[in-house]
Amino acid sequence: MMRCAIQVFRPVVSRQSKVPFTTSFRLFATDSRSTKDADPDSLKSKPKAKTPLRRSASASLPIRSNPTPTRSDIQPVFTLATSQRYLLSRLRGHPNPPPNSRILHESWWVPYWGPDGKKGEVFVFGNGSFVCWGLEEEDAQKFANDVLGRVPGFQVAPLKVAETEELEFVTDPEEETRLQGDLIILGRTPSTTEEDSVPTITPTMALPEESLLARYAFSQALSRSTALSALEESLDDYLSSMAELPHSLEETGKPGMGRKQLIMKLGQLMKFRQGLNLNKENFSDVPDFYWERPELERYFKSMSKALEISLRTNSVNDKITYAAEVQSVLRQLLTESSSHRMELVIIALIAVEVVIALIREGPELWNKLRGKSHEGEDAPKQIA
Repeated sequence: MMRCAIQVFRPVVSRQSKVPFTTSFRLFATDSRSTKDADPDSLKSKPKAKTPLRRSASASLPIRSNPTPTRSDIQPVFTLATSQRYLLSRLRGHPNPPPNSRILHESWWVPYWGPDGKKGEVFVFGNGSFVCWGLEEEDAQKFANDVLGRVPGFQVAPLKVAETEELEFVTDPEEETRLQGDLIILGRTPSTTEEDSVPTITPTMALPEESLLARYAFSQALSRSTALSALEESLDDYLSSMAELPHSLEETGKPGMGRKQLIMKLGQLMKFRQGLNLNKENFSDVPDFYWERPELERYFKSMSKALEISLRTNSVNDKITYAAEVQSVLRQLLTESSSHRMELVIIALIAVEVVIALIREGPELWNKLRGKSHEGEDAPKQIA
């Protein structure tokens, strides 16, 4: 069995009070609004919508309708995104971490957790989402409240409305591990040749050790999809806020918003581009962990393809390209506004300078002009 160095989180005595956390959920949906001061009491659940996986649900019917003695009951896989980013390093200071929780590659892994006698497994990722295996929606919310919510400063830019994904899985040692339709089958997995793939000492786990890395790969793809949903919704909100700009320009020749608002819109768009393509956790690249682990890469890619992450990323990039055109118009408006204001200032300065010159030199010029006029009148008299 391959080994890796692991980090076990130990309790740290803290007097910090519990951070309240409330959110609402929408299954198979894409809705999030980033806010720093969201009012938890104002959060509402939204109608459930279908994910791309639901369109291929029929592929899982043979497994669902033909149970076998070796196959477990169908259990949920629930993914919840509550913020734009998690600071996993803050979990080191957790006052009472779940037993045996530790860093596993790019996640914080909780091998055994569940309220009221339930048992499940949780992977927490730095992109602001976590994946619960064998736990229901209310259990995921309880984990967010009771575990993650107790770490001050853990969430960066919390979402006003949480993003969710829900799938199902079964365990069957007689089947190959794979994604079939909208059902994950955890069974036989090829052994990895990497020494740093799995923990040196495996703790008590809610699910089979043999499929741990497969669950990790599926979870990472699910977390990406949910984080992308949050970005999609935020971008849609941004585009909606800019929808009146073309109409306002057509009707009045003005953008209909102040200079400060225009600059803020430019900053928002730059933030979207950075979040999609420049952050460490982007949506287009396969994580380095899978480069030398082709089987795990296959699990990751199969889930990513089923959730249409690549297509959705391209769609978001197209929207950002359109928004960039709007940004170009905004920049031109700002430049023209500044140039026009500068021209007015220059004209005003010239006018002031002329007035000052007239005040200072005017009497002398007037006297000179009058003197020349008198000399012209006296000249004919002298000749006569």
